[in-house]
Amino acid sequence: MYSSSIFEGNLDDFSVKEPQRSPIGVFDSGVGGLTVLQQIYKQLPNESIIYFGDTAHLPYGIRSQAEILQYVREILDWMQQQRVKMVIMACNTSSALALENVRQEFNFPILGVVLPGAKAAVQQGKRIGVIATPATAKSNAYRQAIMEIQPDVQVWQVSCPEFVPLIEQNRIHDPYTMEVARSYLEPLIKQEIDTLVYGCTHYPHLAPILRSLLPSHVKLVDPAVHVVAACAQELDLLSIKNNYLPMPTRFAVSGCPQQFAQSGLHWLGYTPLVEQVYLTDATVF
Repeated sequence: MYSSSIFEGNLDDFSVKEPQRSPIGVFDSGVGGLTVLQQIYKQLPNESIIYFGDTAHLPYGIRSQAEILQYVREILDWMQQQRVKMVIMACNTSSALALENVRQEFNFPILGVVLPGAKAAVQQGKRIGVIATPATAKSNAYRQAIMEIQPDVQVWQVSCPEFVPLIEQNRIHDPYTMEVARSYLEPLIKQEIDTLVYGCTHYPHLAPILRSLLPSHVKLVDPAVHVVAACAQELDLLSIKNNYLPMPTRFAVSGCPQQFAQSGLHWLGYTPLVEQVYLTDATVF
């Protein structure tokens, strides 16, 4: 149903005459944001999507805030040229380090994953663990968001630098990945957490591994589910939810299209047609 192709249709006509038919932009550093895309397919099946993977700069989790801000601004500039009606930052690192800076710079709503994930976490438990990229963990974004919502909970964060590269390389079932996951989870298990937040949209891909290592009572929180629910509420509030049939999902990357297409086959169940985009001048190749 959700095959991909080069986007067809007059975006100017959609954005001016029927703004509800304009696409939603979704971006991540790589394939992690496909977990958000799949939630959009499930919760908002009529929405057209433009998905961008900034694979040339992967992984975001080791980048500085200045680098992340530059990348995010370039992506949003390009999204604006595509006449999107809304953007979901399907990336915890950019949500933590860039969201507040760029929200005032663009004329469309921009949603991040941290706050929806934090809200869901405090509804689940009182002893909350967060696994995240180094940059997200260092930012303390999840701890701050959770504590603002519910000050009496306890929060522990673990930086997981190896997870994203392993997922992007499709090494989820590699024995080494199991050992890495065990080392990351060990301090959280010792703290007797009752809830674990995926502080990166890549991490739901590791669910079978994480579930096998965690005590059975620990609840898993996937912010992708909750940011899409927030997106649905925003679309309703602005009266721009699409009730027509969606356009085919458009995929674009800043790095190698073939590599992303191969990963897309694994996660989406079909091989997406992927464009390469140079963000500095938004030229499509």
